[in-house]
Amino acid sequence: MNNDLADRRDRAGLSQADLAAEVDVSRQTINAIERGRYDPSLELAFDLAEYFDCDVEDIFDPGD
Repeated sequence: MNNDLADRRDRAGLSQADLAAEVDVSRQTINAIERGRYDPSLELAFDLAEYFDCDVEDIFDPGD
């Protein structure tokens, strides 16, 4: 699944560890999501959207 999580995180001035702490996951989870190697749970996707004050669809794009 495509996403722009790394861009949003960078614009917010957060490290992967900072964002991970905010949504209560490991830094490795954030890294895996950003690299497209892991699709977050629905709960985590909503937590990330809430943190960035946007819709889930603004961060994640299921693509083709």
